[in-house]
Amino acid sequence: MTSAVTIGDDWVARLGWPRPLHFAGADEARDLPAHVRAGSGLRRWGEHLVVVQDDVNALALLDERKGKVAPLVLPAGAGGRRHFSERRGNKAAKMDLEACVVLPDGRLLALGSGSTRAREHVVVVDAGHHVRVVDAAPLFEHLRARHDFAGSELNLEGAVVVGALLRLFQRGNGAVADGHTAANAVGDLELGAFLRWLDHGGPSPLLVSVTRVDLGQVRGVPFGFTDATVLPDGRVVFLAGAEDSPDTYRDGDVLGARVGLLDGARVVLAEILDVTGRPASLKLEGVEFVGFTLAGGIELVVVADMDDPDVPAAIASLKWGPP
Repeated sequence: MTSAVTIGDDWVARLGWPRPLHFAGADEARDLPAHVRAGSGLRRWGEHLVVVQDDVNALALLDERKGKVAPLVLPAGAGGRRHFSERRGNKAAKMDLEACVVLPDGRLLALGSGSTRAREHVVVVDAGHHVRVVDAAPLFEHLRARHDFAGSELNLEGAVVVGALLRLFQRGNGAVADGHTAANAVGDLELGAFLRWLDHGGPSPLLVSVTRVDLGQVRGVPFGFTDATVLPDGRVVFLAGAEDSPDTYRDGDVLGARVGLLDGARVVLAEILDVTGRPASLKLEGVEFVGFTLAGGIELVVVADMDDPDVPAAIASLKWGPP
């Protein structure tokens, strides 16, 4: 039995030195850049940490022991392209993979944000690295129609498996639309129903519960979920960022980052500090549980998206514990 860690409201979250993520080199034949461009999700999968990229059709596999990063190539998109940007004029065609989860049978699942029609895909990768891309429009249509979950604009940012549930995290950074405002929410799907739909088709699985979460704000900009991970006792630790963007499509300045815990109806939040002790301004988009510190805190690993195609995404440790 795993004992629960008691997280205090006075705990401090400290970010370690970020380390840029580079591949061995560019692969022009497969349209792959030389570095991880936009780290948008993070999950441990076997012996690797998997970094999801939201604007490149390739997952990044990080061997922590060797410090090497290799691409797991996904099918090409429109025009045979695998990386997408405003500079190339093809940003609208990206899958925008934002959430990553390991299923109980060991398969890796990456989900699009659902913020546009092009972003309604689910990528499934088995242990042999065979890739299947699923058009998940019926699922995203259901999520979008549930305004208690999606608010004004759907924008999935995280996913975890908790027992018999697939738990989804909606980021509340959308513009007001049709009388609906942005919402940060946690929505649960029955995992069994989701897997039947994923593998055999049929009706989309339905949300069985939705909980809205107030993550606070800074300078009038609300914090929104950016990823989540599960502790050994089943509770969920999440990241939240305050990005001054007008909607789910465009980027903006990052004004702050927080780490938090969902423990039943209780939410604990802490501001993330950088190595200088100042509030972190990195766009932290992925998180994974590592272990417990000697002081009784939690050690996590996080990935940051630099929102610049020429600057590699970076990985860093994050320790959250007693002051």
